[in-house]
Amino acid sequence: MKALVYEGPRKVTVKEMPDAKIERPNDVLVKITTTNICGSDLHMYEGRTNMESGRILGHENLGVVTEIGKGVERIKVGDRVCLPFNIGCGFCKNCERGLTGFCLTANPGVAGAAYGFAGMGPYSGGQAEYLRVPFGDFNCLVLPPDSEEKENDYVMLSDIFPTGYHATELAGVLPGESVVIYGAGPVGLMAALSAQIRGASKIMVVDTHPDRLKLAEKIGAIAVDDTDGNSAERILEMTGGEGADRGCECVGYQCTCKGHEVPNATMNNLIKAVRPTGGIGVVGVFVAEDPKAEDELAKKGQVALDFGQLWMKGQKIATGQANVKAYNRRLRDLIAAGKAKPSQIISHELPLEQAADGYKHFDERAEGWTKVVLKPAA
Repeated sequence: MKALVYEGPRKVTVKEMPDAKIERPNDVLVKITTTNICGSDLHMYEGRTNMESGRILGHENLGVVTEIGKGVERIKVGDRVCLPFNIGCGFCKNCERGLTGFCLTANPGVAGAAYGFAGMGPYSGGQAEYLRVPFGDFNCLVLPPDSEEKENDYVMLSDIFPTGYHATELAGVLPGESVVIYGAGPVGLMAALSAQIRGASKIMVVDTHPDRLKLAEKIGAIAVDDTDGNSAERILEMTGGEGADRGCECVGYQCTCKGHEVPNATMNNLIKAVRPTGGIGVVGVFVAEDPKAEDELAKKGQVALDFGQLWMKGQKIATGQANVKAYNRRLRDLIAAGKAKPSQIISHELPLEQAADGYKHFDERAEGWTKVVLKPAA
């Protein structure tokens, strides 16, 4: 099968790889029809992780079931399914509690597994023609009859839509509250959409890229340009000096300010911009170590946090990757009912053969490159 393979920093190639196949009785084999490039893929693409060369990338996947293992009962050949990026077993302590992003079975020794991702198990990614899905009955989300018509919406259920929603869940967003979101990338935009779904009265999205801020406005948020680095002060002005009720961090450890990485910038801005006793949800990726970081603390996976201010303000911070299965059914039904259209942020739709170009432009944050979807069957 054709697949996108990581070969080293900023080098990915579409090549022939061994076909994905059923390996265990609970496996499902999916022919991938749409797979996305995620901002998290860029950490590996840039060589900022321990991703091994020769691995197939891609954790945002949707397709058609072509084969099932002998132990699969619910999923049928021909089903159109979307796959959560995190692989859960369905029966460990965390999965039973709905914390499928921290499965204790799928990646022994580590709490959490994912497709085509560094440190998240041996599973191949779905930027390929076919994908093996372990624990298929549990992990496959079956899509409704309009799945082909709305495929670019439903594929967002694999990661960024639930992750954006998770940011608002971690922050504790309630109807009528104000929300500030740092990051107008795909996840930040989905957090804005999710805050709208949850009934937020004012949604402010902070970034430095004009094209992304325009998309935030399209969703219904107030765009805040942080080119001058004074966004927290402006959020305070916009909230009568009180600060936003809730804050979402959707950038992560590679936050860039004026051309330099400042890993603690978004977190400290949120501590300043969110009101006393407010909540902060962190879904931007922060890693345990980053040897190639410019910042000495960041090399050890640490950030200089304004903890005194956090403590004095009595704020709460919740973190971690999204437990996609906790949200994807309800979000699927919002899409089916026409109440949510996450595909509105897609900027480019490319055949798999052009994936390397897609990575290059997305990594460069080229103007207009907001969300890239790949079509292996094109």
